Amino acid sequence: MEKLNINQWAAEDRPREKMMQKGAEALSDAELLAILIGSGNTEETAVTLMQRILAACGNDLNRLGKWEVRDFSRFKGMGPAKSITVMASLELGKRRKLQERSGRTAIRSSADIYELFHPLLCDLATEEFWVLLMNHAAKVIDKVRISRGGIDQTTADVRSILREALLQRATQIALIHNHPSGSLTPSKADIAVTDRLRQAGAILGIQVYDHIITGRGQEFYSFMKQNLLRSERPVYAGSMDQIAPDGQMAAEQDAVMEHPIASYGKKENTGLPTSLHSSIPTSRR
Repeated sequence: MEKLNINQWAAEDRPREKMMQKGAEALSDAELLAILIGSGNTEETAVTLMQRILAACGNDLNRLGKWEVRDFSRFKGMGPAKSITVMASLELGKRRKLQERSGRTAIRSSADIYELFHPLLCDLATEEFWVLLMNHAAKVIDKVRISRGGIDQTTADVRSILREALLQRATQIALIHNHPSGSLTPSKADIAVTDRLRQAGAILGIQVYDHIITGRGQEFYSFMKQNLLRSERPVYAGSMDQIAPDGQMAAEQDAVMEHPIASYGKKENTGLPTSLHSSIPTSRR
């Protein structure tokens, strides 16, 4: 069957004309992408080509957003120029979503935190650890990336996190990191660093609001929802004068600040109680 050029289609079926007459919402994903690339190949129109590309990634624009030039180049008619055009448009969509989320100044739930960070973490092949800084009314002050890691590990420096909170006068923080494997199960190191930050933050009057783990899909893991932010022993907040009479507690608080690194995947014998180890092994996700 001879291929019909898009110009030979009925006017109402051509992507550009269809968009002008009916609006962007009337077009399929393939038709919108076809407008970007402009032309297909000798056997396919731009729409047919984009339908095939979308089918290759399960018609999932999030998966398509992770593609690189080499992935697009597997399809005839998709050279570097067209590939980069599509990649740029998907990146703009992600940035638009980020700007929309930034307008939401108050955090009211774990889902709000997830929606704020999902565009930042959803396409990453390596782990990153972020902190969300908030004031007493849970209004967002800033988002700060603490570290970048490998495929299944990263580091979280308690001092660095609390320093950012103090410098920007945050009274609440939320911790966020991703698991590129897709697993949402927290590792022992994830739990341990959260507990150390909760303890050290309480001394400074900084509350850990939640710790969110994101995966590949639209789901997330919330420490708050799983009651993992509750302490098995009291955490004392206030001045050092109030804490000092309890010698053991004071020593443990010093230990929290002296050993700040949670290095995922590396064990260090510090001689501290298990709950205060600064370096705890983690299982591969």
